[in-house]
Amino acid sequence: MKIGPYTLDNNLMLAPMAGVTDRPFRQLCKSMGAGLVVSEMLSSNPRVWNTQKSQLRMNHAGESGVRSVQIAGSEPELMAQAAQFNVENGAQIIDINMGCPAKKVNKKLAGSALLQQPQLVESIVKAVVSAVEVPVTLKIRTGWDTDNRNGVQIAQIAEANGIQSLAVHGRTRACMYKGKAEYDTIKSIKRDLSIPVIANGDIVTVDDAINVLNYTGADGVMIGRGAQGNPWIFREISHYLATGQYLDEPTITEKVSVLTQHVENVQNFYGDIMGVRIARKHVGWYVEKYDSDKTFRRYFNAIDCGESQIDAIKRYFSSLPESVYQNVTPAA
Repeated sequence: MKIGPYTLDNNLMLAPMAGVTDRPFRQLCKSMGAGLVVSEMLSSNPRVWNTQKSQLRMNHAGESGVRSVQIAGSEPELMAQAAQFNVENGAQIIDINMGCPAKKVNKKLAGSALLQQPQLVESIVKAVVSAVEVPVTLKIRTGWDTDNRNGVQIAQIAEANGIQSLAVHGRTRACMYKGKAEYDTIKSIKRDLSIPVIANGDIVTVDDAINVLNYTGADGVMIGRGAQGNPWIFREISHYLATGQYLDEPTITEKVSVLTQHVENVQNFYGDIMGVRIARKHVGWYVEKYDSDKTFRRYFNAIDCGESQIDAIKRYFSSLPESVYQNVTPAA
C-alpha cells in the first residue's frame, strides 16, 4: 500500500489516540507489525507547542518507518502553519483530525464537529495540502449524527482537494464509541473514491479485520482500542493476510516480557513521576482479561515506584493458574 511516495510494509495502521499513541506505544506497535503508526493529536494552536505535553507528543526520536503526525484545529491558516511546523520537526505525512468526538475538541469546532461544515472542511484541506510538500491524509467519521451521514460528501471533498489517503471510523460523532460500528458508509466511500480508504472501528480480532476488509473493499484497516493491551494484533492480522492461517496467541512469557519492556519505556520517556502514572492505564489493558475483579489493578494503581511496578507485574503473572500459560489458537 502506498501513501504518496511512501510504500508501507502492509495495510495495517495504528489509529491516533490522544493519551495512548505516544512514542513508546508507537514503537511497540511498529515492532509488532503495524505498517503505519500515527501520532497523538497535536493542536494547531501555536501557543501550546512549547508546553511539555506538546513537546512529548512531537518527540519521534529513534522511531522507524514513516512518521505520520496528526493535527487538529478549525482555522485553515493555523492548520497550514501547524502542518509546516510539524514537517520541519520531522513529519513525513500530515494527518488531519476530523474524527475526534470529544466535547472539549468539538466545542472549538475541531475534530468531528467539522463534518457539519463541508465548506470549512474544504478550506482546511486546501490550506494544509498547499502548505506542505509531504502527503496529507484525513481521518473522519461517517457524519455528525445518524440523520446526517455525509461521509461520502466529505470524502469527495477530500479527494478533490489533494488528500492522499482517507481513514473512516464507522460511527457518527453523536454515536461517540457506543453501539456497533457500521461499515455501509465506508463501503460507499470506497466505491466512490480512487485514493486509499482505510476502515476503522470495532476491529479487535483477526476475524474482525478480515470481515471488514472483505465487506467494505477498503484498502486497509486502522486499529485503535483493539491494540490497547494487545499490540500483537498487528502481527496476527498480517500473518493471516499473508498465509491464511491463524497465529497462536502469544505465550504468557512473551506477554510479560513485552509488558515489562513497554512499562520501562514509558517510565524512561516520561520520567519517574509521570511515567509511573501513565504506565497504570497500559497495564490495566494488558491484564484486563485475567483480572476480572480488578483486584490487581487496584493494587497496581497504588504503586508509585517504577521498580515496584515491574516487580508487581512479574509476581502477578507468575501467580496465574498454569492453564493460563497454554497457547490458545483462535477457531478458524
